[in-house]
Amino acid sequence: MSLIARVPALAPFRIRSFRFQWPADLLASWAFEMEGVILGWFVLVATGSVLALAVFGSLQFLGTLISPLFGMVGDRIGYRNLLCLMRATYVMAATALMVLFLTGLAAPVPVFVIAAVIGLVRPSDITLRNLLVGETMPADYLMRAMGVSRTTADSARIVGALSGATLVAALGSGLAYVAVCAVYGTSLALTFGVGTKRVRVLGEGPAHGSPLQSLKESFTYVWSTPIVRAVMLLAFLVNFAAYPLVGSLLAYVARDIYGLGQTGLGWLIASFAGGALLGSIAVSTHGARIRPARAMVVCTLAWFSFNLAFSWVEEALLGEAILFAAGLVQSFCMVPMAVILLRVTEPAFRGRVMGVRMLAVYGLPVGLLLSGPLVEYAGFAVTGSLYSLMGIGFTLLIAMRWRAQLWHSSAAANAR
Repeated sequence: MSLIARVPALAPFRIRSFRFQWPADLLASWAFEMEGVILGWFVLVATGSVLALAVFGSLQFLGTLISPLFGMVGDRIGYRNLLCLMRATYVMAATALMVLFLTGLAAPVPVFVIAAVIGLVRPSDITLRNLLVGETMPADYLMRAMGVSRTTADSARIVGALSGATLVAALGSGLAYVAVCAVYGTSLALTFGVGTKRVRVLGEGPAHGSPLQSLKESFTYVWSTPIVRAVMLLAFLVNFAAYPLVGSLLAYVARDIYGLGQTGLGWLIASFAGGALLGSIAVSTHGARIRPARAMVVCTLAWFSFNLAFSWVEEALLGEAILFAAGLVQSFCMVPMAVILLRVTEPAFRGRVMGVRMLAVYGLPVGLLLSGPLVEYAGFAVTGSLYSLMGIGFTLLIAMRWRAQLWHSSAAANAR
Protein backbone atom coordinates (compact mmCIF):
# COMPACT_ATOMS: atom_id res chain seq x y z
CA MET A 1 0.00 0.00 0.00
CA SER A 2 2.92 2.37 0.63
CA LEU A 3 4.05 1.78 -2.97
CA ILE A 4 0.55 2.60 -4.19
CA ALA A 5 0.64 5.84 -2.25
CA ARG A 6 3.96 6.88 -3.79
CA VAL A 7 3.26 5.99 -7.45
CA PRO A 8 0.43 8.04 -9.07
CA ALA A 9 -0.22 5.43 -11.78
CA LEU A 10 -1.07 2.88 -9.06
CA ALA A 11 -3.63 5.12 -7.36
CA PRO A 12 -6.63 3.11 -8.72
CA PHE A 13 -5.46 0.13 -6.64
CA ARG A 14 -6.54 2.01 -3.53
CA ILE A 15 -10.04 0.88 -4.49
CA ARG A 16 -10.64 -2.67 -3.19
CA SER A 17 -12.86 -3.66 -6.13
CA PHE A 18 -10.13 -2.73 -8.60
CA ARG A 19 -7.60 -4.89 -6.75
CA PHE A 20 -9.79 -7.89 -7.66
CA GLN A 21 -10.95 -6.67 -11.06
CA TRP A 22 -7.52 -5.94 -12.54
CA PRO A 23 -6.02 -9.45 -12.07
CA ALA A 24 -9.34 -11.06 -13.08
CA ASP A 25 -9.40 -9.03 -16.30
CA LEU A 26 -5.72 -9.74 -16.86
CA LEU A 27 -6.16 -13.51 -16.68
CA ALA A 28 -9.26 -13.44 -18.88
CA SER A 29 -7.32 -11.45 -21.49
CA TRP A 30 -4.40 -13.90 -21.28
CA ALA A 31 -6.76 -16.78 -21.98
CA PHE A 32 -8.37 -14.89 -24.90
CA GLU A 33 -5.00 -14.43 -26.56
CA MET A 34 -3.83 -17.99 -25.92
CA GLU A 35 -7.04 -19.26 -27.52
CA GLY A 36 -6.68 -16.89 -30.45
CA VAL A 37 -3.20 -18.17 -31.31
CA ILE A 38 -4.08 -21.84 -30.82
CA LEU A 39 -7.32 -21.78 -32.81
CA GLY A 40 -6.23 -19.27 -35.47
CA TRP A 41 -3.21 -21.38 -36.38
CA PHE A 42 -5.30 -24.57 -36.30
CA VAL A 43 -7.85 -23.08 -38.72
CA LEU A 44 -5.17 -21.79 -41.11
CA VAL A 45 -3.30 -25.14 -41.18
CA ALA A 46 -6.44 -27.31 -41.34
CA THR A 47 -8.10 -25.33 -44.14
CA GLY A 48 -5.16 -23.63 -45.87
CA SER A 49 -7.45 -20.68 -46.61
CA VAL A 50 -7.02 -17.04 -45.58
CA LEU A 51 -10.76 -16.61 -46.19
CA ALA A 52 -11.49 -19.31 -43.59
CA LEU A 53 -9.11 -17.54 -41.21
CA ALA A 54 -10.98 -14.26 -41.77
CA VAL A 55 -14.33 -15.96 -41.17
CA PHE A 56 -13.01 -17.52 -37.96
CA GLY A 57 -11.73 -14.14 -36.78
CA SER A 58 -15.08 -12.52 -37.51
CA LEU A 59 -16.94 -15.15 -35.48
CA GLN A 60 -15.14 -13.96 -32.36
CA PHE A 61 -17.02 -10.66 -32.65
CA LEU A 62 -20.45 -12.06 -33.45
CA GLY A 63 -21.83 -10.83 -30.12
CA THR A 64 -21.27 -7.18 -31.01
CA LEU A 65 -24.73 -7.31 -32.60
CA ILE A 66 -26.33 -7.97 -29.20
CA SER A 67 -23.92 -6.00 -27.01
CA PRO A 68 -26.51 -3.29 -26.18
CA LEU A 69 -28.63 -6.07 -24.65
CA PHE A 70 -25.72 -7.00 -22.39
CA GLY A 71 -25.59 -3.40 -21.20
CA MET A 72 -29.31 -3.47 -20.39
CA VAL A 73 -29.06 -6.83 -18.60
CA GLY A 74 -26.15 -5.46 -16.58
CA ASP A 75 -28.27 -2.48 -15.55
CA ARG A 76 -30.85 -4.90 -14.16
CA ILE A 77 -28.88 -7.74 -12.55
CA GLY A 78 -25.61 -5.95 -11.82
CA TYR A 79 -22.47 -5.74 -13.91
CA ARG A 80 -20.44 -8.02 -11.69
CA ASN A 81 -23.08 -10.75 -11.76
CA LEU A 82 -23.30 -10.59 -15.55
CA LEU A 83 -19.51 -10.68 -15.90
CA CYS A 84 -19.38 -13.82 -13.73
CA LEU A 85 -21.95 -15.53 -15.97
CA MET A 86 -19.97 -14.59 -19.05
CA ARG A 87 -16.70 -15.90 -17.66
CA ALA A 88 -18.35 -19.14 -16.59
CA THR A 89 -19.35 -19.53 -20.26
CA TYR A 90 -15.69 -19.16 -21.29
CA VAL A 91 -14.72 -21.96 -18.92
CA MET A 92 -17.33 -24.31 -20.36
CA ALA A 93 -16.44 -23.53 -23.99
CA ALA A 94 -12.71 -23.96 -23.33
CA THR A 95 -13.39 -27.28 -21.61
CA ALA A 96 -15.29 -28.50 -24.68
CA LEU A 97 -12.40 -27.51 -26.95
CA MET A 98 -9.91 -29.20 -24.61
CA VAL A 99 -11.85 -32.45 -24.85
CA LEU A 100 -11.97 -32.21 -28.67
CA PHE A 101 -8.22 -31.72 -28.95
CA LEU A 102 -7.33 -34.37 -26.35
CA THR A 103 -9.54 -36.97 -28.04
CA GLY A 104 -8.35 -36.14 -31.57
CA LEU A 105 -11.83 -35.07 -32.68
CA ALA A 106 -10.94 -31.44 -33.37
CA ALA A 107 -11.98 -30.33 -36.85
CA PRO A 108 -12.81 -26.97 -38.44
CA VAL A 109 -16.62 -27.40 -38.13
CA PRO A 110 -16.85 -28.01 -34.34
CA VAL A 111 -14.15 -25.40 -33.73
CA PHE A 112 -16.16 -22.86 -35.75
CA VAL A 113 -19.36 -23.74 -33.85
CA ILE A 114 -17.76 -23.28 -30.42
CA ALA A 115 -16.02 -20.12 -31.63
CA ALA A 116 -19.44 -18.75 -32.60
CA VAL A 117 -20.78 -19.47 -29.10
CA ILE A 118 -17.81 -17.72 -27.48
CA GLY A 119 -18.16 -14.89 -29.99
CA LEU A 120 -21.69 -14.18 -28.78
CA VAL A 121 -20.40 -13.42 -25.28
CA ARG A 122 -16.78 -12.26 -25.41
CA PRO A 123 -17.18 -8.88 -27.21
CA SER A 124 -19.14 -7.48 -24.27
CA ASP A 125 -16.41 -8.39 -21.77
CA ILE A 126 -14.56 -5.12 -22.35
CA THR A 127 -17.84 -3.20 -21.98
CA LEU A 128 -18.46 -4.69 -18.55
CA ARG A 129 -14.86 -3.97 -17.50
CA ASN A 130 -15.15 -0.32 -18.48
CA LEU A 131 -18.51 0.09 -16.78
CA LEU A 132 -17.22 -1.38 -13.54
CA VAL A 133 -14.19 0.92 -13.62
CA GLY A 134 -16.40 3.92 -14.40
CA GLU A 135 -18.65 3.18 -11.44
CA THR A 136 -16.02 2.40 -8.83
CA MET A 137 -13.46 5.11 -9.61
CA PRO A 138 -13.41 8.74 -8.42
CA ALA A 139 -13.40 11.18 -11.33
CA ASP A 140 -9.77 12.19 -10.81
CA TYR A 141 -8.67 8.54 -11.02
CA LEU A 142 -10.61 7.72 -14.19
CA MET A 143 -7.97 8.35 -16.88
CA ARG A 144 -5.32 6.55 -14.84
CA ALA A 145 -7.66 3.67 -14.07
CA MET A 146 -8.60 3.23 -17.72
CA GLY A 147 -4.94 3.25 -18.69
CA VAL A 148 -4.08 0.65 -16.05
CA SER A 149 -7.14 -1.40 -17.02
CA ARG A 150 -6.06 -1.32 -20.66
CA THR A 151 -2.73 -2.93 -19.69
CA THR A 152 -4.61 -6.17 -19.01
CA ALA A 153 -5.42 -6.61 -22.70
CA ASP A 154 -2.10 -5.21 -23.93
CA SER A 155 0.13 -7.35 -21.71
CA ALA A 156 -2.08 -10.35 -22.46
CA ARG A 157 -1.34 -10.07 -26.15
CA ILE A 158 2.34 -10.42 -25.30
CA VAL A 159 2.15 -13.16 -22.66
CA GLY A 160 -0.87 -14.92 -24.13
CA ALA A 161 0.42 -14.95 -27.71
CA LEU A 162 3.90 -16.17 -26.80
CA SER A 163 2.74 -18.69 -24.20
CA GLY A 164 -0.01 -20.01 -26.48
CA ALA A 165 2.41 -20.58 -29.33
CA THR A 166 5.03 -22.09 -27.00
CA LEU A 167 2.57 -24.43 -25.26
CA VAL A 168 1.19 -25.75 -28.54
CA ALA A 169 4.66 -26.33 -29.94
CA ALA A 170 5.82 -28.10 -26.78
CA LEU A 171 2.72 -29.93 -25.55
CA GLY A 172 0.15 -29.97 -28.34
CA SER A 173 -3.22 -28.25 -28.52
CA GLY A 174 -4.96 -30.54 -26.00
CA LEU A 175 -2.58 -29.94 -23.10
CA ALA A 176 -2.31 -26.26 -24.05
CA TYR A 177 -6.07 -26.05 -23.55
CA VAL A 178 -5.71 -27.49 -20.05
CA ALA A 179 -3.73 -24.34 -19.24
CA VAL A 180 -6.36 -22.15 -20.93
CA CYS A 181 -9.10 -23.70 -18.78
CA ALA A 182 -7.06 -23.13 -15.61
CA VAL A 183 -6.52 -19.46 -16.47
CA TYR A 184 -10.23 -18.93 -17.20
CA GLY A 185 -11.18 -20.62 -13.93
CA THR A 186 -8.88 -18.42 -11.87
CA SER A 187 -10.24 -15.32 -13.60
CA LEU A 188 -13.79 -16.35 -12.72
CA ALA A 189 -12.86 -16.91 -9.06
CA LEU A 190 -11.31 -13.43 -8.80
CA THR A 191 -14.30 -11.79 -10.49
CA PHE A 192 -16.48 -12.77 -7.52
CA GLY A 193 -14.43 -10.31 -5.44
CA VAL A 194 -15.30 -7.30 -7.61
CA GLY A 195 -17.62 -4.71 -6.06
CA THR A 196 -21.26 -5.76 -6.11
CA LYS A 197 -23.11 -2.57 -5.19
CA ARG A 198 -23.87 -0.25 -8.07
CA VAL A 199 -23.00 3.36 -7.22
CA ARG A 200 -25.69 5.74 -8.47
CA VAL A 201 -25.62 9.50 -8.67
CA LEU A 202 -28.39 12.00 -8.10
CA GLY A 203 -31.00 11.76 -10.81
CA GLU A 204 -30.06 8.24 -11.90
CA GLY A 205 -32.47 5.44 -11.29
CA PRO A 206 -32.79 1.82 -12.33
CA ALA A 207 -33.68 1.04 -15.92
CA HIS A 208 -37.42 0.77 -16.61
CA GLY A 209 -39.53 -0.18 -19.58
CA SER A 210 -39.19 -2.92 -22.16
CA PRO A 211 -35.79 -3.91 -23.57
CA LEU A 212 -36.89 -2.63 -26.99
CA GLN A 213 -37.79 0.78 -25.54
CA SER A 214 -34.48 0.95 -23.66
CA LEU A 215 -32.60 0.08 -26.84
CA LYS A 216 -34.44 2.76 -28.79
CA GLU A 217 -33.65 5.34 -26.11
CA SER A 218 -29.97 4.45 -26.19
CA PHE A 219 -29.71 4.88 -29.97
CA THR A 220 -31.64 8.16 -29.78
CA TYR A 221 -29.27 9.43 -27.10
CA VAL A 222 -26.18 8.48 -29.12
CA TRP A 223 -27.46 10.10 -32.30
CA SER A 224 -28.59 13.31 -30.59
CA THR A 225 -25.33 13.86 -28.65
CA PRO A 226 -22.70 15.18 -31.11
CA ILE A 227 -19.55 14.12 -29.25
CA VAL A 228 -20.91 10.64 -28.56
CA ARG A 229 -21.89 10.24 -32.21
CA ALA A 230 -18.43 11.34 -33.38
CA VAL A 231 -16.69 8.90 -31.02
CA MET A 232 -18.95 6.04 -32.14
CA LEU A 233 -18.17 6.70 -35.82
CA LEU A 234 -14.45 6.82 -35.11
CA ALA A 235 -14.69 3.60 -33.10
CA PHE A 236 -16.40 1.85 -36.01
CA LEU A 237 -13.78 3.17 -38.42
CA VAL A 238 -10.75 1.87 -36.50
CA ASN A 239 -12.40 -1.50 -36.00
CA PHE A 240 -13.26 -1.78 -39.68
CA ALA A 241 -10.04 -0.50 -41.23
CA ALA A 242 -7.25 -0.70 -38.62
CA TYR A 243 -7.68 -3.78 -36.43
CA PRO A 244 -8.02 -6.40 -39.21
CA LEU A 245 -4.46 -5.67 -40.39
CA VAL A 246 -2.96 -6.15 -36.91
CA GLY A 247 -5.33 -8.89 -35.77
CA SER A 248 -6.39 -12.15 -37.38
CA LEU A 249 -4.58 -11.41 -40.65
CA LEU A 250 -1.23 -11.55 -38.84
CA ALA A 251 -1.38 -15.34 -39.14
CA TYR A 252 -1.41 -14.93 -42.92
CA VAL A 253 1.41 -12.36 -42.80
CA ALA A 254 3.53 -14.63 -40.59
CA ARG A 255 3.17 -17.73 -42.76
CA ASP A 256 2.79 -16.46 -46.32
CA ILE A 257 4.81 -13.22 -46.33
CA TYR A 258 7.48 -13.70 -43.68
CA GLY A 259 7.67 -17.51 -43.84
CA LEU A 260 7.35 -17.89 -40.07
CA GLY A 261 5.74 -20.56 -37.88
CA GLN A 262 3.60 -20.34 -34.75
CA THR A 263 6.37 -18.83 -32.67
CA GLY A 264 6.95 -16.16 -35.31
CA LEU A 265 3.24 -15.34 -35.26
CA GLY A 266 3.48 -15.00 -31.49
CA TRP A 267 6.29 -12.47 -31.86
CA LEU A 268 4.30 -10.41 -34.38
CA ILE A 269 1.33 -10.26 -32.02
CA ALA A 270 3.61 -9.50 -29.09
CA SER A 271 5.26 -6.61 -30.98
CA PHE A 272 1.97 -4.79 -31.45
CA ALA A 273 0.96 -5.59 -27.89
CA GLY A 274 4.29 -4.42 -26.51
CA GLY A 275 3.78 -0.99 -28.03
CA ALA A 276 0.20 -0.93 -26.78
CA LEU A 277 1.33 -1.84 -23.27
CA LEU A 278 3.90 0.96 -23.24
CA GLY A 279 1.22 3.35 -24.47
CA SER A 280 -1.23 2.27 -21.76
CA ILE A 281 1.42 2.74 -19.09
CA ALA A 282 2.16 6.22 -20.45
CA VAL A 283 -1.55 7.09 -20.36
CA SER A 284 -1.89 5.83 -16.78
CA THR A 285 1.18 7.84 -15.73
CA HIS A 286 0.57 11.08 -17.63
CA GLY A 287 -3.21 10.87 -18.19
CA ALA A 288 -3.88 14.10 -16.28
CA ARG A 289 -1.95 16.06 -18.95
CA ILE A 290 -3.76 14.59 -21.96
CA ARG A 291 -6.59 16.30 -23.81
CA PRO A 292 -8.53 13.12 -24.66
CA ALA A 293 -10.31 14.09 -27.89
CA ARG A 294 -7.25 15.71 -29.48
CA ALA A 295 -5.06 12.75 -28.57
CA MET A 296 -7.66 10.36 -29.98
CA VAL A 297 -7.80 12.10 -33.37
CA VAL A 298 -4.06 12.61 -33.81
CA CYS A 299 -3.16 9.08 -32.76
CA THR A 300 -5.83 7.55 -34.98
CA LEU A 301 -4.19 9.24 -37.97
CA ALA A 302 -0.78 8.01 -36.83
CA TRP A 303 -2.12 4.46 -36.40
CA PHE A 304 -3.44 4.31 -39.97
CA SER A 305 -0.13 5.72 -41.23
CA PHE A 306 1.84 2.96 -39.51
CA ASN A 307 -0.58 0.35 -40.88
CA LEU A 308 0.03 1.73 -44.37
CA ALA A 309 3.77 1.28 -43.95
CA PHE A 310 3.33 -2.21 -42.48
CA SER A 311 1.32 -3.30 -45.52
CA TRP A 312 4.38 -3.06 -47.77
CA VAL A 313 7.07 -4.48 -45.48
CA GLU A 314 8.40 -7.94 -46.33
CA GLU A 315 11.08 -8.16 -43.62
CA ALA A 316 9.92 -9.61 -40.29
CA LEU A 317 12.12 -7.47 -38.01
CA LEU A 318 11.06 -4.23 -39.68
CA GLY A 319 7.45 -5.37 -39.59
CA GLU A 320 7.72 -6.02 -35.83
CA ALA A 321 9.16 -2.52 -35.29
CA ILE A 322 6.28 -0.91 -37.19
CA LEU A 323 3.75 -3.03 -35.31
CA PHE A 324 5.28 -1.84 -32.02
CA ALA A 325 4.85 1.80 -33.08
CA ALA A 326 1.28 1.14 -34.24
CA GLY A 327 0.44 -0.47 -30.90
CA LEU A 328 1.88 2.52 -29.03
CA VAL A 329 -0.32 5.11 -30.77
CA GLN A 330 -3.29 2.75 -30.64
CA SER A 331 -3.41 3.09 -26.85
CA PHE A 332 -3.52 6.89 -27.11
CA CYS A 333 -6.52 6.44 -29.39
CA MET A 334 -8.57 3.77 -27.60
CA VAL A 335 -8.10 4.75 -23.93
CA PRO A 336 -9.19 8.39 -24.43
CA MET A 337 -12.12 7.11 -26.49
CA ALA A 338 -13.45 5.11 -23.52
CA VAL A 339 -12.75 7.95 -21.09
CA ILE A 340 -14.70 10.43 -23.23
CA LEU A 341 -17.77 8.19 -23.31
CA LEU A 342 -17.67 7.55 -19.56
CA ARG A 343 -17.27 11.27 -18.81
CA VAL A 344 -19.80 12.87 -21.13
CA THR A 345 -22.58 10.25 -21.06
CA GLU A 346 -25.39 10.85 -18.59
CA PRO A 347 -25.19 8.19 -15.85
CA ALA A 348 -28.69 6.89 -16.59
CA PHE A 349 -27.57 6.00 -20.13
CA ARG A 350 -24.02 4.88 -19.39
CA GLY A 351 -24.60 1.10 -19.50
CA ARG A 352 -26.65 1.27 -22.66
CA VAL A 353 -24.32 3.68 -24.44
CA MET A 354 -21.31 1.50 -23.68
CA GLY A 355 -23.32 -1.41 -25.06
CA VAL A 356 -23.97 0.54 -28.26
CA ARG A 357 -20.24 1.35 -28.31
CA MET A 358 -19.60 -2.37 -28.66
CA LEU A 359 -21.73 -2.39 -31.81
CA ALA A 360 -18.92 -0.35 -33.35
CA VAL A 361 -16.68 -3.39 -32.87
CA TYR A 362 -18.82 -5.09 -35.53
CA GLY A 363 -16.76 -3.11 -37.98
CA LEU A 364 -13.94 -5.57 -37.25
CA PRO A 365 -15.65 -8.76 -38.48
CA VAL A 366 -17.05 -6.85 -41.46
CA GLY A 367 -13.56 -5.59 -42.26
CA LEU A 368 -12.14 -9.09 -41.85
CA LEU A 369 -14.74 -10.70 -44.10
CA LEU A 370 -14.05 -8.15 -46.84
CA SER A 371 -10.28 -8.37 -46.41
CA GLY A 372 -10.14 -12.14 -46.92
CA PRO A 373 -11.19 -12.13 -50.60
CA LEU A 374 -9.27 -8.90 -51.19
CA VAL A 375 -6.01 -10.42 -49.92
CA GLU A 376 -6.52 -13.53 -52.06
CA TYR A 377 -7.28 -11.41 -55.14
CA ALA A 378 -5.00 -8.36 -54.82
CA GLY A 379 -2.51 -9.24 -52.10
CA PHE A 380 -1.93 -8.00 -48.57
CA ALA A 381 -0.05 -4.84 -49.60
CA VAL A 382 -2.89 -3.51 -51.78
CA THR A 383 -5.55 -4.49 -49.23
CA GLY A 384 -3.66 -2.85 -46.38
CA SER A 385 -3.09 0.32 -48.39
CA LEU A 386 -6.76 0.56 -49.32
CA TYR A 387 -7.88 0.14 -45.72
CA SER A 388 -5.29 2.57 -44.33
CA LEU A 389 -5.90 5.36 -46.84
CA MET A 390 -9.65 5.04 -46.35
CA GLY A 391 -9.12 5.25 -42.58
CA ILE A 392 -7.02 8.42 -42.87
CA GLY A 393 -9.59 10.07 -45.13
CA PHE A 394 -12.61 9.34 -42.94
CA THR A 395 -10.75 10.29 -39.74
CA LEU A 396 -10.08 13.72 -41.22
CA LEU A 397 -13.73 14.06 -42.25
CA ILE A 398 -14.93 13.20 -38.73
CA ALA A 399 -12.43 15.61 -37.16
CA MET A 400 -13.57 18.47 -39.41
CA ARG A 401 -17.30 17.71 -39.08
CA TRP A 402 -17.17 17.73 -35.26
CA ARG A 403 -14.30 20.17 -34.85
CA ALA A 404 -15.97 22.05 -31.99
CA GLN A 405 -16.44 18.87 -29.95
CA LEU A 406 -13.15 17.15 -30.80
CA TRP A 407 -10.52 19.88 -31.16
CA HIS A 408 -11.39 23.00 -29.16
CA SER A 409 -9.51 23.03 -25.85
CA SER A 410 -12.65 24.22 -24.05
CA ALA A 411 -14.71 21.23 -25.24
CA ALA A 412 -15.91 18.79 -22.56
CA ALA A 413 -14.15 15.93 -24.37
CA ASN A 414 -10.81 17.74 -23.94
CA ALA A 415 -11.11 18.35 -20.21
CA ARG A 416 -7.98 17.25 -18.37
